[in-house]
Amino acid sequence: MDRRQFILTGLAMGAVQHTALAETRTKVRYNFNNAFRGSTRPRYGGKKIVDYRTREKPGTIIIDTSKRRLYYVLEGGKAIRYGVGVGRRGFQWSGTANIRHKKEWPAWRPPAEMIERERRNGRDLPEYMPGGPTNPLGARALYLFKGKRDTLYRIHGTNAPQTIGGAVSSGCIRMINEEVIDLYRRTRMGAKVIVL
Repeated sequence: MDRRQFILTGLAMGAVQHTALAETRTKVRYNFNNAFRGSTRPRYGGKKIVDYRTREKPGTIIIDTSKRRLYYVLEGGKAIRYGVGVGRRGFQWSGTANIRHKKEWPAWRPPAEMIERERRNGRDLPEYMPGGPTNPLGARALYLFKGKRDTLYRIHGTNAPQTIGGAVSSGCIRMINEEVIDLYRRTRMGAKVIVL
């Protein structure tokens, strides 16, 4: 084998390895159409970069509960727009908070008042549920605080993606797991969250 053949062979092997590596890194995309089959809500096509004018700094999260949208503010008058599920009637709220804690595959400890309320409605909730695909908090959770006080509200994933676009929660903001993972990666500790 001469030098030219040696170099070409090495380049070809490197290209094959690079292709194989790229294939192993390919993410499985969420099938939005299957999640919303049979739903009366308009189909949600996934996150999108949109024009968004605000005086807030990049990295701020703004949740427009009436439109069921969460905006992650970018530079240059842009934002990433995500679809969300919000608090149902009687559990809606607005205000400003900060992200003080983040968790991958969070465990769920429903507050005592939620356990009691659900029990009165004929539904038994566990006092504790470990993190995982069947957990209502989904793949990630961002914990909202007012100063040092936990608001008990979260921005989190869901094991019920068909609820995105609805007013369905006890005040938390729900996202599709794939998208809450994306938001989780982008969001810094202390990030400002504005709920409209």
